Amino acid sequence: MPDLFAPGAASALVLVALRVGGLLLVAPLWSARTVPMRLRTAVLVLFAVLLLPTALASAPATGVAITPATFLGETLIGFAIGFAGAIVIAGAEAAGDVLSISIGLSGAAIMNPTDGGQTLVLGQFMQLFALTLLLTAGGHLLMLEALADTFRILPLGGTLAMADGARALAETGTAIFGAAIRFAAPVLGAIMLANVSLGVLSRAAPQLNIFSVAFPLQIGIGLLVFALSLSAVAAAFEQWPAQFAGSLERTMGALAVPGGR
Repeated sequence: MPDLFAPGAASALVLVALRVGGLLLVAPLWSARTVPMRLRTAVLVLFAVLLLPTALASAPATGVAITPATFLGETLIGFAIGFAGAIVIAGAEAAGDVLSISIGLSGAAIMNPTDGGQTLVLGQFMQLFALTLLLTAGGHLLMLEALADTFRILPLGGTLAMADGARALAETGTAIFGAAIRFAAPVLGAIMLANVSLGVLSRAAPQLNIFSVAFPLQIGIGLLVFALSLSAVAAAFEQWPAQFAGSLERTMGALAVPGGR
């Protein structure tokens, strides 16, 4: 256990707690509203105390000070790690929302226990499915390990290029839309093919009144292809650790100032 009464330990503990708090603010599972605030506070304090020796080992010998710059910088570092982990969950949820609209289930909304409020049914399913895969792969532990490693790359209370880091973080956010399109592509393709086929059939035989069965047929085809494509979504998660590491490397590299402390 670190000596919390040593000179400068209190300031260092606060800055470590800010870095941990940035992670817990957006990281999957850790930021869920179903986790009680008291439990999240206890986890924050526990992680901050456990990471304090690692943080002090790379901190400047003159100690650290709590300033507006260090306050924002430490929070941004933790936020970047949690955001990199949350991208895949947000992409899966966005894919589910797109599929709900394309299939014809846009009116089916239910209460989301993770974020609060209402979510389209396929969006919530994809969010919980992605979260389950993330936990199975140990993603919540991987984010904590990445948080501990940042103290060697970005010393506690050091100088940060926050403008470059924020820009890199915004560029990372564009991956949400790419992930949503990849997850939803099989179903969107099947729905488009079904609609084109029904349109051609209605023109070839207008007396059949195709549009009377088009809506239930679209839902049936969409749900069937959606169920068959879940294995492909699960297989895509095998690449998540490498994507997570690459995203963090870009963001932390942008935040780092050569020789800055």
